[in-house]
Amino acid sequence: MPTPTIIETDLREVLVEMNKKLDTISKDVNQVQIRLATVETKVDNLERRFDKIEQQIEKVEGNQSKQVWALIGILFTAVVATCIRFVLTALPPT
Repeated sequence: MPTPTIIETDLREVLVEMNKKLDTISKDVNQVQIRLATVETKVDNLERRFDKIEQQIEKVEGNQSKQVWALIGILFTAVVATCIRFVLTALPPT
């Protein structure tokens, strides 16, 4: 039968060591909370920037659509004017 191992330590020493470790863990948790708050702030800032960029893109797309329709109108007018000119110049003078 194996002989039992007897460990003699002062309970006070164990509690002091546990308190030190708990203090260290508490400091680490506080640092993590501070970093988390910083990250959350940065994420909020990025979200605002993305919202602004989305608004700018929508404005550009709207302006681009308007410009395309204006260009189509100009081209249609030019084609119609050219056709009318050829028809009028092709007619024999009376």
